[in-house]
Amino acid sequence: MKSLSRRQFLTHSAAGLALWQVPGLFAEQLALTPKATEGPFYPDKLPLDTDNDLIIVNDQLTPAVGEVTWLSGRVLDRQGNPVPHAVVEIWQCDGKGVYYHSGSGEALERRDTHFQCFGRFLTGSTGEYLFRTIKPVPYPGRTPHIHYKIKRHGKELLTTQCYIKGHPQNPGDGIWKQITDPRQRENVTVEFQPLLEEGVHQWAARFDVVLGWTPSAS
Repeated sequence: MKSLSRRQFLTHSAAGLALWQVPGLFAEQLALTPKATEGPFYPDKLPLDTDNDLIIVNDQLTPAVGEVTWLSGRVLDRQGNPVPHAVVEIWQCDGKGVYYHSGSGEALERRDTHFQCFGRFLTGSTGEYLFRTIKPVPYPGRTPHIHYKIKRHGKELLTTQCYIKGHPQNPGDGIWKQITDPRQRENVTVEFQPLLEEGVHQWAARFDVVLGWTPSAS
Protein backbone atom coordinates (compact mmCIF):
# COMPACT_ATOMS: atom_id res chain seq x y z
CA MET A 1 0.00 0.00 0.00
CA LYS A 2 1.32 3.44 -0.88
CA SER A 3 1.86 5.79 2.04
CA LEU A 4 0.59 9.36 1.84
CA SER A 5 1.45 12.41 3.89
CA ARG A 6 -1.42 14.14 5.69
CA ARG A 7 -1.07 17.08 3.30
CA GLN A 8 -1.29 14.74 0.29
CA PHE A 9 -4.35 13.07 1.79
CA LEU A 10 -6.15 16.38 2.23
CA THR A 11 -5.12 17.45 -1.28
CA HIS A 12 -6.44 14.23 -2.79
CA SER A 13 -9.69 14.67 -0.87
CA ALA A 14 -10.11 18.14 -2.35
CA ALA A 15 -9.42 16.82 -5.86
CA GLY A 16 -12.05 14.14 -5.46
CA LEU A 17 -14.47 16.73 -4.18
CA ALA A 18 -14.16 18.81 -7.36
CA LEU A 19 -15.09 15.76 -9.43
CA TRP A 20 -18.22 15.07 -7.39
CA GLN A 21 -19.53 18.60 -7.61
CA VAL A 22 -20.91 17.67 -11.05
CA PRO A 23 -24.54 16.63 -10.40
CA GLY A 24 -25.35 13.05 -11.28
CA LEU A 25 -21.82 12.19 -12.43
CA PHE A 26 -21.38 8.39 -12.66
CA ALA A 27 -24.74 8.02 -10.91
CA GLU A 28 -25.24 4.62 -12.54
CA GLN A 29 -22.22 3.34 -10.59
CA LEU A 30 -23.61 4.21 -7.17
CA ALA A 31 -24.98 1.56 -4.82
CA LEU A 32 -27.06 2.61 -1.85
CA THR A 33 -25.27 2.29 1.47
CA PRO A 34 -27.00 -0.54 3.35
CA LYS A 35 -28.75 -0.01 6.66
CA ALA A 36 -27.34 -1.62 9.79
CA THR A 37 -28.36 -2.00 13.40
CA GLU A 38 -27.75 0.97 15.68
CA GLY A 39 -26.26 -1.30 18.33
CA PRO A 40 -24.15 -1.66 20.07
CA PHE A 41 -24.18 1.41 22.13
CA TYR A 42 -25.17 4.69 20.57
CA PRO A 43 -24.31 6.86 23.60
CA ASP A 44 -27.15 6.92 26.12
CA LYS A 45 -25.59 10.16 27.38
CA LEU A 46 -23.64 12.26 24.90
CA PRO A 47 -20.15 13.39 25.91
CA LEU A 48 -19.64 17.09 26.62
CA ASP A 49 -17.40 17.30 23.56
CA THR A 50 -19.08 16.16 20.33
CA ASP A 51 -16.88 17.76 17.67
CA ASN A 52 -15.18 15.94 14.79
CA ASP A 53 -11.88 15.37 16.61
CA LEU A 54 -12.32 12.24 18.74
CA ILE A 55 -8.63 12.04 19.65
CA ILE A 56 -8.66 15.04 22.01
CA VAL A 57 -11.47 15.64 24.51
CA ASN A 58 -12.15 19.35 25.03
CA ASP A 59 -8.81 21.04 25.77
CA GLN A 60 -7.03 18.06 27.33
CA LEU A 61 -3.40 17.55 26.36
CA THR A 62 -3.34 13.74 26.49
CA PRO A 63 -4.55 12.10 23.25
CA ALA A 64 -6.54 8.90 22.99
CA VAL A 65 -4.81 5.53 22.81
CA GLY A 66 -4.92 4.09 19.29
CA GLU A 67 -3.79 4.54 15.71
CA VAL A 68 -4.82 7.99 14.51
CA THR A 69 -7.12 7.84 11.49
CA TRP A 70 -8.37 10.65 9.23
CA LEU A 71 -11.84 9.51 8.21
CA SER A 72 -13.46 11.46 5.39
CA GLY A 73 -16.07 11.11 2.69
CA ARG A 74 -19.22 12.57 1.20
CA VAL A 75 -22.92 12.21 1.79
CA LEU A 76 -24.62 11.71 -1.58
CA ASP A 77 -28.12 11.06 -2.84
CA ARG A 78 -28.94 8.17 -5.16
CA GLN A 79 -28.15 10.31 -8.24
CA GLY A 80 -24.68 11.15 -6.93
CA ASN A 81 -25.53 14.70 -5.88
CA PRO A 82 -24.03 15.98 -2.61
CA VAL A 83 -26.41 16.25 0.35
CA PRO A 84 -25.82 19.55 2.19
CA HIS A 85 -26.83 20.31 5.78
CA ALA A 86 -26.61 16.66 6.76
CA VAL A 87 -25.43 15.82 10.27
CA VAL A 88 -22.95 12.94 10.17
CA GLU A 89 -22.57 11.19 13.52
CA ILE A 90 -20.02 8.48 14.23
CA TRP A 91 -19.42 6.39 17.33
CA GLN A 92 -17.10 3.49 18.11
CA CYS A 93 -15.42 1.66 20.95
CA ASP A 94 -12.11 2.92 22.31
CA GLY A 95 -8.76 1.22 21.78
CA LYS A 96 -9.61 -1.24 24.58
CA GLY A 97 -12.90 -2.31 22.98
CA VAL A 98 -15.10 -0.36 25.40
CA TYR A 99 -18.08 1.79 24.36
CA TYR A 100 -19.07 5.03 26.07
CA HIS A 101 -22.39 3.64 27.31
CA SER A 102 -23.85 2.37 30.56
CA GLY A 103 -24.36 -1.00 28.88
CA SER A 104 -20.60 -1.52 28.94
CA GLY A 105 -20.99 -2.28 32.65
CA GLU A 106 -17.84 -2.86 34.65
CA ALA A 107 -15.74 -2.36 31.51
CA LEU A 108 -16.39 1.38 31.84
CA GLU A 109 -13.87 1.42 34.68
CA ARG A 110 -11.07 0.69 32.19
CA ARG A 111 -12.39 2.95 29.41
CA ASP A 112 -9.94 5.33 27.76
CA THR A 113 -11.25 8.63 29.12
CA HIS A 114 -9.09 10.50 26.60
CA PHE A 115 -11.14 9.11 23.69
CA GLN A 116 -14.30 11.00 22.78
CA CYS A 117 -16.02 7.88 21.36
CA PHE A 118 -18.61 10.02 19.49
CA GLY A 119 -18.44 12.91 17.04
CA ARG A 120 -20.53 15.06 14.70
CA PHE A 121 -19.97 16.93 11.47
CA LEU A 122 -22.37 19.14 9.47
CA THR A 123 -21.93 18.88 5.71
CA GLY A 124 -21.81 21.97 3.52
CA SER A 125 -22.76 22.37 -0.13
CA THR A 126 -20.28 19.68 -1.21
CA GLY A 127 -21.62 16.96 1.12
CA GLU A 128 -18.10 16.46 2.46
CA TYR A 129 -17.26 15.42 6.04
CA LEU A 130 -14.04 14.79 8.01
CA PHE A 131 -13.22 13.20 11.38
CA ARG A 132 -10.01 12.51 13.26
CA THR A 133 -10.44 9.31 15.23
CA ILE A 134 -8.68 6.00 15.88
CA LYS A 135 -8.52 2.96 13.66
CA PRO A 136 -11.32 0.68 14.90
CA VAL A 137 -10.36 -2.41 16.87
CA PRO A 138 -12.12 -5.77 17.22
CA TYR A 139 -13.84 -6.95 20.37
CA PRO A 140 -15.43 -10.33 21.17
CA GLY A 141 -18.03 -11.14 18.53
CA ARG A 142 -17.34 -8.24 16.18
CA THR A 143 -14.88 -7.31 13.48
CA PRO A 144 -13.52 -3.72 13.66
CA HIS A 145 -16.13 -1.17 12.58
CA ILE A 146 -17.32 2.41 12.98
CA HIS A 147 -21.01 3.27 13.40
CA TYR A 148 -22.65 6.04 11.36
CA LYS A 149 -25.93 7.88 11.64
CA ILE A 150 -27.00 10.47 9.05
CA LYS A 151 -29.62 13.10 9.95
CA ARG A 152 -31.05 16.09 8.15
CA HIS A 153 -33.35 18.75 9.58
CA GLY A 154 -33.93 16.54 12.62
CA LYS A 155 -34.91 13.47 10.58
CA GLU A 156 -32.87 10.28 10.68
CA LEU A 157 -32.02 9.18 7.13
CA LEU A 158 -29.68 6.23 7.66
CA THR A 159 -27.87 4.19 10.31
CA THR A 160 -25.00 2.06 9.04
CA GLN A 161 -21.48 0.80 9.79
CA CYS A 162 -18.19 0.84 7.90
CA TYR A 163 -15.47 -1.80 8.00
CA ILE A 164 -11.76 -2.23 7.25
CA LYS A 165 -11.13 -3.70 3.82
CA GLY A 166 -9.25 -6.99 3.99
CA HIS A 167 -9.61 -7.50 7.74
CA PRO A 168 -9.55 -11.26 8.44
CA GLN A 169 -12.50 -11.09 10.86
CA ASN A 170 -14.92 -9.58 8.32
CA PRO A 171 -16.14 -12.90 6.83
CA GLY A 172 -17.08 -14.18 10.28
CA ASP A 173 -18.92 -11.04 11.38
CA GLY A 174 -22.68 -11.58 11.57
CA ILE A 175 -23.66 -8.04 10.57
CA TRP A 176 -21.12 -7.79 7.72
CA LYS A 177 -22.35 -11.15 6.37
CA GLN A 178 -25.94 -9.88 6.28
CA ILE A 179 -24.97 -7.57 3.40
CA THR A 180 -25.57 -9.89 0.46
CA ASP A 181 -25.35 -7.35 -2.37
CA PRO A 182 -21.65 -7.28 -3.45
CA ARG A 183 -21.83 -3.59 -4.41
CA GLN A 184 -23.31 -2.60 -1.07
CA ARG A 185 -20.76 -4.69 0.78
CA GLU A 186 -18.00 -3.01 -1.18
CA ASN A 187 -19.47 0.39 -0.31
CA VAL A 188 -19.13 -0.13 3.46
CA THR A 189 -15.78 -1.99 3.38
CA VAL A 190 -13.19 0.73 2.98
CA GLU A 191 -9.44 0.81 2.54
CA PHE A 192 -7.32 2.26 5.34
CA GLN A 193 -4.22 3.78 3.75
CA PRO A 194 -1.08 4.47 5.80
CA LEU A 195 -0.15 8.13 6.22
CA LEU A 196 3.29 9.58 6.86
CA GLU A 197 3.03 12.50 9.29
CA GLU A 198 6.29 13.62 10.90
CA GLY A 199 7.33 10.04 11.48
CA VAL A 200 4.09 9.15 13.27
CA HIS A 201 2.11 6.22 11.91
CA GLN A 202 -1.41 7.31 10.96
CA TRP A 203 -4.16 6.15 8.60
CA ALA A 204 -6.56 7.66 6.07
CA ALA A 205 -9.91 6.15 5.12
CA ARG A 206 -12.63 7.44 2.80
CA PHE A 207 -16.25 6.31 3.07
CA ASP A 208 -18.91 7.81 0.79
CA VAL A 209 -22.43 7.37 2.17
CA VAL A 210 -25.07 7.02 -0.55
CA LEU A 211 -28.63 7.68 0.63
CA GLY A 212 -31.91 6.60 -0.87
CA TRP A 213 -32.93 10.23 -0.47
CA THR A 214 -34.31 12.93 -2.74
CA PRO A 215 -34.48 16.70 -2.03
CA SER A 216 -38.27 16.54 -1.79
CA ALA A 217 -38.07 13.88 0.93
CA SER A 218 -36.89 16.27 3.67
